[in-house]
Parts: sequence; structure tokens; C-alpha cells
Amino acid sequence: MSATTSSVSAHNKAPYYFVPAPSAFPVLLASALFLIITGAAQWINAGGWGGYTTLAGFLLLAFVLQGWFRQAISESEGGLYGDRIDVSFRWSMSWFIYSEVMFFGAFFGALYWVRLHAVPNLGSIENAVLWPDFKAIWPSVQAGMTASPAGTVESFGTMGPWPLPTINTALLLTSGVTLTIAHHALLAGNRGKTLAFMWLTVLLGATFMCVQAYEYSHAYSELNLKLSSGVYGSTFFMLTGFHGFHVFVGSLMLLFITLRLHKGHFTPQRHFGFEGAAWYWHFVDVVWLGLYVVVYWM
Repeated sequence: MSATTSSVSAHNKAPYYFVPAPSAFPVLLASALFLIITGAAQWINAGGWGGYTTLAGFLLLAFVLQGWFRQAISESEGGLYGDRIDVSFRWSMSWFIYSEVMFFGAFFGALYWVRLHAVPNLGSIENAVLWPDFKAIWPSVQAGMTASPAGTVESFGTMGPWPLPTINTALLLTSGVTLTIAHHALLAGNRGKTLAFMWLTVLLGATFMCVQAYEYSHAYSELNLKLSSGVYGSTFFMLTGFHGFHVFVGSLMLLFITLRLHKGHFTPQRHFGFEGAAWYWHFVDVVWLGLYVVVYWM
């Protein structure tokens, strides 16, 4: 019996709804998050043990995630997940991506409010008495201007769209194409083509992160652009930094999906693990297009 037929047969024998056995993973995950939050709070406030606690929390988090996902993969490959579980996973991933949309929406909203409301209002005639030397322009590249009327923010340069952000845009758009090709190859049962384009997608994601790291180095060393460079610096690094973190997470997803493909997991009929990672990656692509236009061009 082929791997595909075996998987489909196991799926047909799956329970109507699979209920997992009691597990220690939820408690361990909560403990890891508690250590991370507590340690980070102490670390920020110069607590000597904060950094070690945060590291312990992340190590515990990594242990829990690998164990929990390993268990879920084993249950899936064992034929325990039927249609109800598949629908549950799809709804769960959809709501997760929706929460990520709201997360980035908050930062885009903050940038919108600062540029179109806060800065113009501070430069209006009503505030002239408070800050007579304030210049309501964006971005504020000189000390004593919009970002720092008191001159407490050092002069900095802004990050334009060329060449690094444009290169990264091309990399992410290309990765979306290669991922789509891999998906169609999987649907056609062409596992070799699927693997080739999945590895290419992972490589493009890794290259994006390397280019962004170089961009940050350039910003700090040559433009003096930092997280502390007024509201421009804070919004720039918060938006691009969190997006970079999401690219890192998405790249890990795609890497593990590729490794699972090497082990013979997924069939043309049953491959939501692949689809879920693809959804997330396309979401990351769309967010970057918004960043590229709003942050680098406008």
C-alpha cells in the first residue's frame, strides 16, 4: 500500500473528534511565559537576575514547543486527526493570523496618528506658546526639531527605499511565488519539485533577514538612527523589527515543514500543516508591502 493510500485509510478510521490525553505542556508553557515576563521586567529595571530568568523562560518555551508539536505531528501521522480536527486547526490558524493583523494594525495606527494628527496639532498656533520653536515636519532629522524641541534627541538620517528595502521587497515577493509553486507541486504529487521550491523559499527568507540585519547596522553606524531617535526612530524600529521577528518565525515554520516533507509527511489530500505555514508567510508578505510603502516611501 502506498504512503498516500495508507494516510487516507488512516484518516478514514480517525475518530469523529480526537480528545488528547492530559498533558503537562499547558502548565509548562504558562510557566515559561511567566519566567519570560518576570525576567524581562527585572532585566529592564536593572535586576541582576532578570537576564538569566528570561533566558530560562525562553529555553523552557523552546522545550515545550518542540515537545508539543512533536506530539501533534505524531498524532496526525498516526491517523488520529479527522475532518473535525482539520476544521479546528483551520479556524485556529485563521484567528491567530487575525490577531497578528490587529497587532500590526496598532503600530500602523500609531504611525498614522502621529504623522497626521499629533505632529500637526503640536505645531498649531494653540501650542505656539508652549513650544514656540517647534517645527511640525516629518520626519525630524535634526536636533531641536519635531522629535526633540529641547534638543535631547541627536541628529539622525532617515532610511529611504533604495536599495536595501527594495531588495528585501523583491526577496519576499519572490518567496511568495516559490511557496505557491511548491504548494501546487504538492497538490500534483510532485514531491521532488515541492522540496526544491520549499528550500528556495527558506533560503529567500534567510536572505531577507541578513539584508535587514545589514540595514540596521547601516542605520546605527552611518545614519545614527536608533530606537531612541524620537518618534520616527521608535515607529521605524517597532514596525520593521516586529516584522523581521515574524519573518524569522515564518522561516522556522517553513523549515520544519520542509523537513517533514523529507520524512514523507503530507499528501495532496491532507497537508494543512503546509497550508497553515503558507498562510502565515503570505500574511508576512502583505504586511511588508504596507511597511515598504508607508515607512520607506511616505
